[in-house]
Amino acid sequence: MKTVTIKDVAREADVSVASVSRVLNGVGRVGEATRQKILSTAERLHYVPHAGARSLITRRTSTIGMVLPDFHGEFFSEMLRGADGEARSRGLHLLVSTSHGDTEEAVAAIRSMRGRVDGMLVMSPHLDADFVSAHLPAALPAVLLNAPAIDGRPGINVEHYSGSAMMVRHLASNGRRRIAHIAGPIENTDAAERLRGYIDARPVPLDDRYVVHGDFSMASGYAAAIALSRVDPLPEAIFAANDMMAVGCIEGLRSVGLSVPGDIAVGGFDDIPLAALIQPALTTMRIEVAALGALALRRLASLLEAVGDGEAGEDRIMPQLVVRESCGTDQQSAADRRFGLDAARRAAS
Repeated sequence: MKTVTIKDVAREADVSVASVSRVLNGVGRVGEATRQKILSTAERLHYVPHAGARSLITRRTSTIGMVLPDFHGEFFSEMLRGADGEARSRGLHLLVSTSHGDTEEAVAAIRSMRGRVDGMLVMSPHLDADFVSAHLPAALPAVLLNAPAIDGRPGINVEHYSGSAMMVRHLASNGRRRIAHIAGPIENTDAAERLRGYIDARPVPLDDRYVVHGDFSMASGYAAAIALSRVDPLPEAIFAANDMMAVGCIEGLRSVGLSVPGDIAVGGFDDIPLAALIQPALTTMRIEVAALGALALRRLASLLEAVGDGEAGEDRIMPQLVVRESCGTDQQSAADRRFGLDAARRAAS
């Protein structure tokens, strides 16, 4: 079947090609009667605009670039899901890449998207003023994830320190004094803030044996639990810097004959869907990760639609404590039970 072109629409509607172009691209002024005639003709002919040609006229690609540190794990998949849903509701597409936590790969990903996207969402453990000024062109709208506002770029930041301290205080309120920590990678800024919150909030000072570093994976949480099970005296609670490590920690403790929460309480951070489904269900700090991704996309869309530079402020997200069985209490709200059911449905679909 022959592809319908803009010339075909113009000939069928008996108008100029320029008039069709103005109507279909929303630029310039055309009388209402002529506009309706062109639109109905384009619909009748099943005309599909050529994306490349349209972008030359509008200087827009209707595509948003998104650079994440990784694709592995539910945190990033939820972030992507939220951003993608918001993008689709606005008729936008996502072009996604990952840096694997490496600075040079993050730079390469950003460079590969120049000229192909209208704006960018960037999450990287290496985001600072030098990185932003060196690698994000001033003319390219961008929103920084898990980062403060930098160099006129809006930022969306999670209160990692305060959320971590809240979890430690909760474990302590249940009578747990010796609280160990499974920290994230040493070079990761989010992990560093969660470690700082743990150190400042723990009820008693402990030596270095009670802090084991992982890499945010379930396997590293499992290995850390084995290591902590050999510490004397045994920890009364373990706070893992993310839920994947907390899940691995529970399995690791179980493998050496320790019960959760009977022998050791466990807390996590992020509240991924899996947290409500494991046994015992995980006490954690909830970040509405999908909502965070959607918020980032909305902030970027507002920059693209704004006249001038738009807002360059910072949104700060405070995690919420979600109490489940892994910390030694069965207190669970009806809303949280509903969240668990929703997570189960998502996992089954």
